Amino acid sequence: MKNQLPKSENQATKLDLIGSVITTLGDAITTIAAGLALDEELIDSNNNIERLQKQIKQIKK
Repeated sequence: MKNQLPKSENQATKLDLIGSVITTLGDAITTIAAGLALDEELIDSNNNIERLQKQIKQIKK
């Protein structure tokens, strides 16, 4: 004989699993968003560095 959970406990277990999956997906999306924001900051920083380098070259002339 299999040891089966009552129907309400089985449903609760399934809902818990679904909730965990949704939470994990949310965490993944948050991580991706943070990575994209960091990439954008890096691009902005690189653009600022290039702009400053051009200004320094003009000042040295």
